Amino acid sequence: MDFFQSQETLTTIEWILRAIVAFFFLVIVAKILGQRTLSQLRLLDFVIALVIGNIIAHPLSDEQLGMKGSVTTTSVLVILYLGGIFMILKWQWFRRIINHAPVTIVQNGEILYKGLKKARISIDVLLEELREAKVEDVKKVALAIWESNGKISFFLDPKYEPLTPASLQMETEPFDLPRTIIKEGKINFEELKQIDKDKIWVVSSLERIYQTEVKNVLLATIDRKHNMRVFLYK
Repeated sequence: MDFFQSQETLTTIEWILRAIVAFFFLVIVAKILGQRTLSQLRLLDFVIALVIGNIIAHPLSDEQLGMKGSVTTTSVLVILYLGGIFMILKWQWFRRIINHAPVTIVQNGEILYKGLKKARISIDVLLEELREAKVEDVKKVALAIWESNGKISFFLDPKYEPLTPASLQMETEPFDLPRTIIKEGKINFEELKQIDKDKIWVVSSLERIYQTEVKNVLLATIDRKHNMRVFLYK
């Protein structure tokens, strides 16, 4: 365990062992923090992700720095982070301090400059978010709110909403998520079992309909009506 402590020099093996320990330590930390930290970087999330990355990077690049300090510091930060999340869930006053309230920046097709100023975003950012939401005209927006995670929620005026089967009172079939039965040339036998099919059925179907073999299939899915869609390697 000498590679774990401060050293004048490290051998190649010790560098590798130090990197492996750091990698699995970060994986465990990320698992404890949860997906929320990785996908929605709010204030606490951003701080913990930034600081942990900075702390754990130093012993990987400086052989004179031991990992004990980084691991200890990161563990304390994780405890503080989890404590902060607990306080956010338990006390509203703390939640208001950490997560700002939503800010209205567009209302009834009009841009609210005070809202933009409070959210600290420019017109260019607003227009960029509109384009990403596939909204070409701000006049079509009934309400736009800047959320605490930095994203903007857009709600179109009802007359600009796209038509749906529900608005036309049309009957639709139940939602059906196709099952993946082949991926990268390998059959998913668990999925086949769920639909009461076997390898023989898959092979014969591929030969009969697509004149190909399983190894040539990049992806194959099947819906509840047993309609197969096949994507070949190209």
